[in-house]
Formats: sequence, C-alpha cells, structure tokens
Amino acid sequence: MAISFKGAHFPKTVILFAVFFYVRYGVSYRDLEEILAERGVNVDHATLNRWVTVTKYAGQVAAEARRRKRSVDRSWRMDETYVRVKGRWVYLYRAVDKFGKTLDFMLSRRRNKAAATKFFARALETNGMPLKIVIDKSGANTAGINEINRMLKRFGCPVPIEMVRIKYLNNIIEQDHRFIKRRIRLMLGFKSFEAAASTLAGIEVASMIRKGQFRDEVCPFKQFANFAV
Repeated sequence: MAISFKGAHFPKTVILFAVFFYVRYGVSYRDLEEILAERGVNVDHATLNRWVTVTKYAGQVAAEARRRKRSVDRSWRMDETYVRVKGRWVYLYRAVDKFGKTLDFMLSRRRNKAAATKFFARALETNGMPLKIVIDKSGANTAGINEINRMLKRFGCPVPIEMVRIKYLNNIIEQDHRFIKRRIRLMLGFKSFEAAASTLAGIEVASMIRKGQFRDEVCPFKQFANFAV
C-alpha cells in the first residue's frame, strides 16, 4: 500500500531521504537539519522529528518492509531488550533466524505472557511456521510459545513448534541487538511510546536493508523509498 504524503510541504523524496538518514546513521535532528541545509533544503529539526514520530513515515515504511522481505530460515532465535521511554523501561521484542536475518520486532509496554504470545503470533503471520524457536529461560516467553502451540493444535496443526531454552544458542540475537542499541544510544530519548515504536521500526528496516534481506539491488536509500510506493 502506498504511503500518503497528502498535505506535506516538501517533496516525497526529501521526506523519505530525511527519515532514512535519521534511522540509519548516528545523527541528531539538528545535525540532519544542517546536512539538509547544506544541500539547499531548509527544514526545521522539529519538522524532521514530526516526520519520524508523529506522521510515522518510518513506521509505515516498516509495515510494508515486513511484508516484502525475503523468506527466512525455520530455526528462530527470539529475545527482548530494554528501551527507555519517558523515563520508564519498555520492551523491544525481536526475532532473527539462525543466520541473523531479522524476522520481526514489536515494542511492548509489558514483558509477560500476553506480550510474548502477541509477538509470536505476529511473527508467524509474516514468516510462516518455524520448526523451532530458541529462547532464554524467560517464563513469559515459555508461556507464550506454549499458548501458541495450544492455538495451533486447536486449528488442527499436529506438530507443535519445538522450544529450545539454551542461552548460548541465543548469542546471535543478543549480538544483533547491538546495531539497534547503538543507534538508540545517540538519541536524546523517546518522549512517547508511539514515537519510540515508529522510530525503532525505521531503525529495524535500515538494519534489514544492511543485511540484504530484500530483493532490490538498488542503493539502500532507494530500497527504503521503494517501500513507500
């Protein structure tokens, strides 16, 4: 689905370039304001922030990117990491396959069975059925997978998803968190949950492009922009 830029006072290409540059590279909104000014585009840093967090162009691009990415391996690694929003910790659920390709991501206010179940259901919807999911010894994630298996059984799936709870096998996703955390660290913090969700979704897409998870052979920015078409 094409993203609507109705009412925007700048060309679509300028908006998408600014959003991509922010989520991909370690710049502040004020830095980005200067970079664009050097290229003849005068846009206030508050407007740049609004494009990412309020209008949620980054989140809209991510929704389309999740649908278009290449298929992944059926052996999954799942974990969550902490993100601070308005002085409080929230949880970024993430999953990759055994080769480190991003499967899915979801920001949640809570870390419990309901959140884990929702994340696993979302990941299955986009990526199909895995053979196994490797997690740490989190009780919430264990309960989430068990709930998904009960749901699958009710729908007639005879073989449950294998759950593996071995911490060292999850090193690959813990290492993968670093790209996301490194980008977050340079920001001044998130003022709202919705702003965090949109920004993090954009960062995840930039990471997926870096990993070569899409069929396009064009440059990274053009890949990002293509998701808005």
